Amino acid sequence: MFAKGLKFLEALSPTMLLAALTGLTCVIGYFDYLAGTDTTFSAIYLFPVGIAAWFLGPMVAYGLAILSSVLWVGGDVLAGAHYSSTAVPLWNLAIRFAVFAVPLHLIVELRKLHDRMEERAKERAAKLTAEIAARERLERELLNISEREQRRVGHDIHDSLCQHLTGTALAGQVLSETLKAQGSPHAAKAARVVELIEDGITLSRNLAKGLDSVTLSTDGLMEALEDFANSTSDLFKISCRFECPLPVLVDADTAIHLYRIAQEAVSNSVKHGHAKNILVRLETSESGKMLHVTDDGKGIPARVNGKGMGLRIMAYRAELIGAQLNVRRQDGAGTIVTCLLPVEKRVPA
Repeated sequence: MFAKGLKFLEALSPTMLLAALTGLTCVIGYFDYLAGTDTTFSAIYLFPVGIAAWFLGPMVAYGLAILSSVLWVGGDVLAGAHYSSTAVPLWNLAIRFAVFAVPLHLIVELRKLHDRMEERAKERAAKLTAEIAARERLERELLNISEREQRRVGHDIHDSLCQHLTGTALAGQVLSETLKAQGSPHAAKAARVVELIEDGITLSRNLAKGLDSVTLSTDGLMEALEDFANSTSDLFKISCRFECPLPVLVDADTAIHLYRIAQEAVSNSVKHGHAKNILVRLETSESGKMLHVTDDGKGIPARVNGKGMGLRIMAYRAELIGAQLNVRRQDGAGTIVTCLLPVEKRVPA
């Protein structure tokens, strides 16, 4: 109630507030006159004086203090008060003005202190906001640098390592055919070496795709997740499947973050959960677009080690795209990672 009253007074213009306080002071003086000399209205006079000191400044407050003192002494005189000397009313006037001036001065100083504290609070809030914004920019830049480095490494693997392995496989193939033509018993071993090199080429290409996989198109996420699931199955010799009942289209930036979240979730399932079966599912529901990563591993521990960066990076990526990340253990065994991208609410035109 008090806060509402302060807001109401702050909403008034200085002219209206001054007029209201002046009228209130006159009304108090009138009732003081009606009450006679037996009743004092000093505390009531302080009410408009204090409001003026807080909202209108000391000069206006001193003016109301003078008016209140004159009304107070004048009311006593008009009510029939008798004095032994003409100096007594003047003395009373000075003393009563002092009664108003002391709390008035305290209120003015309190308002100055309040304004300084508010100014400092605003400065600190502005600095804190700037620091938070700078930190968020730095975090985004770190993610962008990481993304660029992954893409660069992916390009290097594809353009350098894969080409080198391809040349090695061709040389091995020539050697195998030469040994076979010579009837050497080592021809079969040479052919086996060629097969292993070709497997290395396939794994290297899949690794390069994983580092730079989400093409800049609305359907690139689905293709990238399917390739990632296949390469994970080949690389770790486990079952990693991708399901997407209906097409899920997202913009390029969102696709990159969702893909990296899926990558981290699958990596945790393999390395920490020792899962043998992993399902990556992308779907659309009434709530929004949902990414699921489910495994049959040991499950996330009850207390996650605070030193691990994976979950924090996943949560930060989800926050960047306005999604909600949830990581929990299954009732039986394994872990479920869900990332919900809510439906954008359209404001009616």
